[in-house]
Amino acid sequence: MNEALRATARAWRAAGRAAVVVQVLAHRGSVPREAGTRMLVALDAVAGTIGGGHLELQAIADARALLARLATGEAFVPLRRQVALGPSLGQCCGGALDLGFTLLAADDPQAWAAPPPRFTLQLYGAGHVGRAVVRLLAGIPCHVSWIDEREAEFPREPLPPHIERLAVEPVEAEVTAAPPGAFFLVLTHSHELDLAITREVLARGDFGWFGLIGSRTKRARFEHRLRERGIADERLARLVCPIGVPGITGKEPEVIAVAVVAQMLQAAG
Repeated sequence: MNEALRATARAWRAAGRAAVVVQVLAHRGSVPREAGTRMLVALDAVAGTIGGGHLELQAIADARALLARLATGEAFVPLRRQVALGPSLGQCCGGALDLGFTLLAADDPQAWAAPPPRFTLQLYGAGHVGRAVVRLLAGIPCHVSWIDEREAEFPREPLPPHIERLAVEPVEAEVTAAPPGAFFLVLTHSHELDLAITREVLARGDFGWFGLIGSRTKRARFEHRLRERGIADERLARLVCPIGVPGITGKEPEVIAVAVVAQMLQAAG
């Protein structure tokens, strides 16, 4: 369940729209989505997903059958179904799950438990790559501080609650505000600023992952200058530069963003 689905649920509920919340209550074995996943089903729309395939098609049909009976004046009775993901369902995952069906009007989205964040990230730079990274992270449970000294570079449209914009100067001073184990991603417009942030991150040393945009040549130059400033080789070895999972080529901002977000998800485990 992400914040976009919660926002949709609040809007539907405020509008009095008849809808069913389909929730994965429990799961066993190999399944497409884990317990806590939700989907909203109205007679003319669906929001979210519990994993797709015939499982989801059947759940949508069941939810709409409940709504159709509600429209005739029948009382809505919450439903719980046990589903085995085997040949009878046309899926071969091999696991099983329990689905719950409740009326949205009786299910407050504010009470839905949020999934734990995959990571806490300080993202430096509001340029093209930074914006592309933020667009991807909008649908991923994480905490992001998006930092740039240039207020005008941030997009005007609202961001999800888990992404915070910070226009500050000097930006490298924000490094100390991150909790131990935080991730850092540096994508600024200035190599000198990149170097200042990199020095602060490596000096504290308790980061979970640290990526710096740039080439191998940039890395070699930074390593030389950082050694002169007292940064030990074991710290430098933890710096990821160039960034991105191997095998994804291309310099378009969107391609770089996909590669580095995948890399952070790998590091988060």
